[in-house]
Amino acid sequence: MKTSTSSETTSAVRMLKRPSSARGHADHGWLNARHSFSFGGYHDPAHMGFRSLRVLNEDHIAAGRGFPTHPHRDMEIFSYIVSGALAHRDSMGNSETLRPGQIQLMSAGSGVTHSEANPDKDNAVHLLQIWIEPASRGLEPTYSEWHPDAQREQDAKVLVISPDGEDGSAVIHQDAKVYRLRLEPGQTVSHELGNDRGLWLQVIRGKLDIGGTEFEAGDGASSEQPGVHQFRATETVEALLIDLP
Repeated sequence: MKTSTSSETTSAVRMLKRPSSARGHADHGWLNARHSFSFGGYHDPAHMGFRSLRVLNEDHIAAGRGFPTHPHRDMEIFSYIVSGALAHRDSMGNSETLRPGQIQLMSAGSGVTHSEANPDKDNAVHLLQIWIEPASRGLEPTYSEWHPDAQREQDAKVLVISPDGEDGSAVIHQDAKVYRLRLEPGQTVSHELGNDRGLWLQVIRGKLDIGGTEFEAGDGASSEQPGVHQFRATETVEALLIDLP
């Protein structure tokens, strides 16, 4: 699915900007969420998703609060922890607490239930939760994680999710790859997008220049233009880059 509105701008490399301020917003007291695409009570026909990327929520969950047990099916769901901790429990028997920089990926497949809670009684947890449509429906549910490698913490671009678990990445049931970007000011990283693919970049911290357009925390950038895309940090940056079918 393609998305565009008059509030979005196109850079020299034809990346559409989804400004942070244009996202949907839900404040439930215990949960403060920003929605890049239609979700829950936020509905925008122009922003229903991007290709196989269906949900991209930035959540702040209050201390000691969380989502009670609830069901999912036929969706690849992963959480990236920005700060704090997230306790995950599911009907497959997994019970894990994720820390900053870590990822947990649940393939809901034919059906699964899970809960997510902030175990810290004093501090909120900040995370991104992202849903990608699977390549096939009715799959057996699975669970996978990615933890940072201390020897690669300074790498500008690290593969964190892939279809085959390459380089120790979490496994997704879709022809998609997710990379974590960490850049210092002035540092540049590139990504080559293949034919019939889509690229989504979500800035978590800092500021990036993409073809002369500035992107900052909370902004998204998308492209379906094949070729090499370059991202230059103007401030210390943390971001996720998603290459999608």
